[in-house]
Amino acid sequence: MVQGYEINELAKEESWRMFRIIGELVEGFDRLSDIDGAVTIYGSARVKPGTELFTTTEEIARRLGNLGFTIITGGGPGLMEAANKGAAEAGAISIGLNIEIPKERPNIYATRSISFSHFFVRKIMLVKYAAAFVIMPGGMGTLDELSEVLTLMQTHKIKPFPVILFNSEYWRGFLDWLNDSVLAKGFISEDECQLLRVCDEVDEVVETIRRWRTEHVILGKSAVAG
Repeated sequence: MVQGYEINELAKEESWRMFRIIGELVEGFDRLSDIDGAVTIYGSARVKPGTELFTTTEEIARRLGNLGFTIITGGGPGLMEAANKGAAEAGAISIGLNIEIPKERPNIYATRSISFSHFFVRKIMLVKYAAAFVIMPGGMGTLDELSEVLTLMQTHKIKPFPVILFNSEYWRGFLDWLNDSVLAKGFISEDECQLLRVCDEVDEVVETIRRWRTEHVILGKSAVAG
């Protein structure tokens, strides 16, 4: 028997599904209404605790948390868990926006958790309350999230907040493709390439975000307020 897939089942119950989508949006907006100028950290769910990348992600989140930043992740295992753990250790607000899919459990370090059935609703929440994005090494999901953030900036749907790719060696092939193929063919502009910043050290990440906040705080209010 062929297994059904969610996207193919939409026509059977579209009206009721719309109510559930609206419900998820309302819950997300209500639960996160007090958050402003957070840092969203993306990365692989498959990285194990105790590895160098896990420890580095934890340190980035801890350092940012110590500066007063709220940390937002997808709420799952791997580098999401590392970021939530670092934020919690710093005493910062540690938000996990979970997705209900097989083999992905919520991590225990989020001090505020919300579960979503729909990826696109979750992705709205990951972006809406952030004023900086740290993209750790990851797979398809991380690439999807990175592309969405860049597209929203490219189309002026959100401000050009810092988008930091961590680990230049990991992202080298992606960056070479952007420059040698996409930019070379005129599919993106030079300015759009400049939306990305590449960092290899924790200090670089923290200082980039700290400096951006300092430069964009006006009369005590974050540039994302309003």
